[in-house]
Amino acid sequence: MALIRRFFEIPEQSFFLFGPRGTGKSTWLREQLPDALYLDLLEPSLHRRLSARPERLREILAGSPRSANVVIDEIQRTPELLTVVHAVLEEPSPPRFALTGSSARKLRRGGVDLLGGRALHRTLHPFMASELPNFNLERALTLGLLPLVLDAGDPEGVLDAYASLYLEQEVRAEGLTRNVGQFARFLEAVSFSHASQLNAAAVSRECEVPRRVVSSYIDILEDLLLSFRLPVFRKRAKRATVVREKFYLFDAGVFRSLRPRGPLDRPEEIDGQALEGLVAQHLRAWAAYSGFDVRVYYWRTRGGSEVDFVLYGDSGLHAFEVKNTGRVDSADLRALRAFRQDYAEVEAAVLYRGRERLKVGGIWCLPVDDFLRGLVPNREPLAWL
Repeated sequence: MALIRRFFEIPEQSFFLFGPRGTGKSTWLREQLPDALYLDLLEPSLHRRLSARPERLREILAGSPRSANVVIDEIQRTPELLTVVHAVLEEPSPPRFALTGSSARKLRRGGVDLLGGRALHRTLHPFMASELPNFNLERALTLGLLPLVLDAGDPEGVLDAYASLYLEQEVRAEGLTRNVGQFARFLEAVSFSHASQLNAAAVSRECEVPRRVVSSYIDILEDLLLSFRLPVFRKRAKRATVVREKFYLFDAGVFRSLRPRGPLDRPEEIDGQALEGLVAQHLRAWAAYSGFDVRVYYWRTRGGSEVDFVLYGDSGLHAFEVKNTGRVDSADLRALRAFRQDYAEVEAAVLYRGRERLKVGGIWCLPVDDFLRGLVPNREPLAWL
């Protein structure tokens, strides 16, 4: 695959660049910063030397005095280097550091130096539809949008091996759990919670793992950037809302690879979960790449009315309901109508699998394919209409 321009823009100052494996962090930085001093901590000999004596980093930097940019790949493997990086940044005219990581666990939980605000925190996500010249919705729902997968000669095989890669290189190697088989059972069980309210007790029963262990496993998934949760929207709430957050795996293809399928599973149910997850990952990437101060929520009342996504911030108030159907009927608009009764200023839309663009009672009904292609950072979500 030819290199595709990403919406992520390199900050002018030093920065952390987090993102799950396969999102293309290393490839993208090598292209954007071709003259940078590049240190790959996945290289065993370099990792061993710097782990034994982190101050060796100063010697390496001294050997390349003209390098204005320094990339340290997979910084979480040797977090002690951050103390050296911090000291260098305190000096006159330091280089710009790009510090990548596919796991934030060691950095967030190890009490290490996160550079005291001298480095921005950024995230690289899977592709957005509007980044791809030949976006195909059906393919995205099956394979997801990870560059690692889409660039492979055998994308299905790479996707099937993706979870195993994490189990071996992150979970087992980093000693995140003593029981890898138990964690693998948890991964299958939690996939049923994708695009749903997260119920740790139900996941615990499904995989026969104690609830407290399930809660720790969910934290591990988030620290490894493999999942995220959406909080409930409660601004100026006029109705009682639920408490539980909604759970998503970070990529529709990864969800598909983890979700067990059997004769009792309805394909349309799995398709619906994949579609909602695909929209979720796009909204999350859009929010991360935009200059807007905006957050993604969902809304659900105790009476059962639910809106899949609510965007709130500088870009305004937007609400979206995702339907895996080829047509929209009155029942599909019910939750958005209820939301509009409480928040009259909202711009609302149903995203569905049909081809017509409609506006019914002030609510847009839009092909989800068109919506994803038109979603571009730093533009309001419906600016393409």
